[in-house]
Amino acid sequence: MAVNTSAEAPLPVGEVSRLIGRWIDRLGAVWVEGQITQLSRRPGAGVVFLTLRDPSHDISVGVTCYRQVFDAVADVVSEGARVVVHCKPEWYAPRGQLSLRAAEIRPVGVGELLARLEQLKKSLAREGLFAPERKKRLPFLPQLIGLVCGRASAAERDVLENARHRWPAVRFEVRNVPVQGVHAVPQVVQAVKELDAADGVDVIIVARGGGSVEDLLPFSDEQLVRAVAACRTPVVSAIGHEPDSPLLDLVADLRASTPTDAAKKVVPDVGEEFERVRMLSDRADRCVRALLDREERGLAHALARPSIQDPHRMVDARAEEVTALLERGRRSLRHQLDRAESELTHTHARVVALSPAATLKRGYAVLQREDGHAVRAPGEVEAGEVLRARVSEGEFTVTVDA
Repeated sequence: MAVNTSAEAPLPVGEVSRLIGRWIDRLGAVWVEGQITQLSRRPGAGVVFLTLRDPSHDISVGVTCYRQVFDAVADVVSEGARVVVHCKPEWYAPRGQLSLRAAEIRPVGVGELLARLEQLKKSLAREGLFAPERKKRLPFLPQLIGLVCGRASAAERDVLENARHRWPAVRFEVRNVPVQGVHAVPQVVQAVKELDAADGVDVIIVARGGGSVEDLLPFSDEQLVRAVAACRTPVVSAIGHEPDSPLLDLVADLRASTPTDAAKKVVPDVGEEFERVRMLSDRADRCVRALLDREERGLAHALARPSIQDPHRMVDARAEEVTALLERGRRSLRHQLDRAESELTHTHARVVALSPAATLKRGYAVLQREDGHAVRAPGEVEAGEVLRARVSEGEFTVTVDA
């Protein structure tokens, strides 16, 4: 219920604390899951104090319980363990402090953790976070590699040494963070985001050595999985050994079985590349030589042809044929002309022999009437009619005598 206050009528701190306590007392008991980060068991004390932390967020809350409650799980619960606590919120008015009073503590077993991870895996898969088409291609030769790993860890040493052995010029931007425990998730997420936003980082490697299922839980955290899925820079997961497979392996653009394997997959080997270049150079040299040899053989074969060795040979041969055909044509033409001339002479002689002029030269005459028609019979003319007589040397007129 709201309380009416003002600057002139404020509530004392004790009253505010008492009101908060009354409101919290009305809250019921709840089941809470978290990871134990601090555990205090004082000898002879009847109360055990512990701190419960959310591994995915920077939030902690104090928990108290009677010794007999904790003794029931003391053999299987220690700092770093994940537990489920049935508790009721309490308000300690003198200090204004909120805590949880535990009535029961249950350790979270490996089977239960794996079942929860499987459910989370299916949920994220339905969102498409593990789809192959989302995977980004790694650069062939990264100039700057972002590395997220534990401080002075074997994973860091394996990645750096193997990468620099393969390509001495490669550079690293290293972020040392906790890789297990309650602080791992937020710091790994922050490191990944910083490297993704940094200029010049071509690829990001998240690496750590092997461990138990509980040790690798931070790398299956939903917050980390979504942060990696949102990265613009390709991310390589190098968590644990071959059997280990946290959810980070599924969302990453490339999974490496070990940190050493990550270095081999991200950085090319300078010796192998030199050998590959040499092999390609030799192959190109052989191809060029084979091409030149083939062209030389083709050129030699072409030069060996008679038409190339003696270019005028074909022309000369054709010239002789042309000369022979020309001479043949001339002979044929002369023969035809001679024959035509002979025929013409013979025809001319016949024409001359049969022409009226030749007949007139032999003493004959042609009588023509005034209209020019030749007289062929005596009955065609009348007495006294004047006719024109044509002879070989000219013509004259005659008169028909009755």
